[in-house]
Amino acid sequence: TGDENAVVESGSEAWDILYPLLEDASLRWVTIDLKSFFHVGGSKEAHVEDVQLAAYLADPSIGTADVEQLRSIWLPSAPAISADEDETEKAAEGAGIVSKLWPVIFEKLKGYDMEKLYNDMEKPLVAVLAEMEENGIYVNRGRLSAQAEAVGKKLLDLEQEIYTLAKHPFNINSPKQLGEVLFDELGLPAQKKTKTGYSTNAEVLNSLRYVHPIVEKILEYRLWMKLKSTYLDSIGELIDSETKRVHTTFNQMVTATGRLSSSDPNLQNIPVRKEEGRIIREFFEPGEGYDYLLSADYSQIELRILAHLSQDKNFVNAFTHDEDIHARTASEVFGVPMEDVTSELRRRAKAVNFGIVYGISDYGLSQDLGISRKDAAGYIKSYFEKCPGVKSFIDGTVSEAHEKGYVTTLFGRRRDLPQIHSKNFTQRSLAERMAMNTPIQGTAADIIKLAMVAAYRAIKDAGLKSRILLQVHDELVIETTEEELSKVQEILRGAMEKIVSLSVPLPIDIHYGKNWAEAK
Repeated sequence: TGDENAVVESGSEAWDILYPLLEDASLRWVTIDLKSFFHVGGSKEAHVEDVQLAAYLADPSIGTADVEQLRSIWLPSAPAISADEDETEKAAEGAGIVSKLWPVIFEKLKGYDMEKLYNDMEKPLVAVLAEMEENGIYVNRGRLSAQAEAVGKKLLDLEQEIYTLAKHPFNINSPKQLGEVLFDELGLPAQKKTKTGYSTNAEVLNSLRYVHPIVEKILEYRLWMKLKSTYLDSIGELIDSETKRVHTTFNQMVTATGRLSSSDPNLQNIPVRKEEGRIIREFFEPGEGYDYLLSADYSQIELRILAHLSQDKNFVNAFTHDEDIHARTASEVFGVPMEDVTSELRRRAKAVNFGIVYGISDYGLSQDLGISRKDAAGYIKSYFEKCPGVKSFIDGTVSEAHEKGYVTTLFGRRRDLPQIHSKNFTQRSLAERMAMNTPIQGTAADIIKLAMVAAYRAIKDAGLKSRILLQVHDELVIETTEEELSKVQEILRGAMEKIVSLSVPLPIDIHYGKNWAEAK
């Protein structure tokens, strides 16, 4: 109250008076970390602002900042919270700072024209994420153990194949020994050398994957080893003993593009490649009282956003007439009729399409496709000649970023790019790539967030038992029952496909099954 702060403990007489006031629409409350407020039983009807979330929107580079970090950035003249105080005093002092931070940070949001982004997308999403974390997802321990065993055997088989190709056993996980085998013994062309020996990082190995069969095996070995340690060996420890479910944490304030990330476990990094991804997804199942996991996934959302933002005729026409965009691109870039596009030409066109979204260089594309840098540069040149709208959009976006020092998404999310004015070529080039891909990736992130909020509300309003469990990139995973299956699909189509009006359709693919792999 003014300059006086008080601590009220739950269960006290004062608490019983104070807590109902949270739902009084005439009062505005401010907190830091609204999701934690929901997790400890805070009412979803409360009129609470989240100063941490507002600060992240105003400056995504600060990530998930605590009270003291926010004070030092936004109220540098205010006294710091003393580290010597006990937790109660720190909390009371922090509450006073939070109340002073809110008008300062919200004024900045208004200046950036981001109040709507905060009020309609990010703040409503907090309640959705809190509930998803509480829901968790059921893990079949027996299947998890079986998968771990099968992958362990696969690793042993790969080990033997690598030893045969190397003509002797060695420690595959030792970069020093691996470097000696590849470059000294097998004579592969070395690219980088460090003080400790040859570099054998992913970039080096990818550039050599077509030079000798051992490289492909080593890359495969590393992939399975990472999957085993990241998922198969560690998820068992994350299963809640009471719920038998894994309760991942969804991080709303980590990425600069606005994409959600997840941790413990990180479900965003499950491979899209079929076999590896299936092995991980198979042990996630519907829990007791539910029949299916249902997956609703946007189809090529980033390329559709590129079509909308660039208004490139080839892209818009392909999506409007439901053509295979990669085959259409291959036909244009390689100058062959659609019916003559081979799977290899389509693969190359796909690499170029997604490469353009991420601001890929001719070197990066040459590494992805195993072709010469000259050929890769030719592909990119031909691509821009055939898709002039895309070229014009990218050039215009980079030029505007140089002029303004920032870029925005379709919904006004802002990303500052201070390095775009750097005299250092590498730093400036990286900022230019961020300028190219942030409006596309960030808009995709915004759309999926709006869709999550709409789907969550529609499921609640329909009084359904079904619930959202996970969000992974452009996919929502729902736990549902036989009776509610068709209703949930209807809700998701409405919430996801109609949440925004683009100049091209925004369809979703829906699949369901007895585990997450079946639902993909």
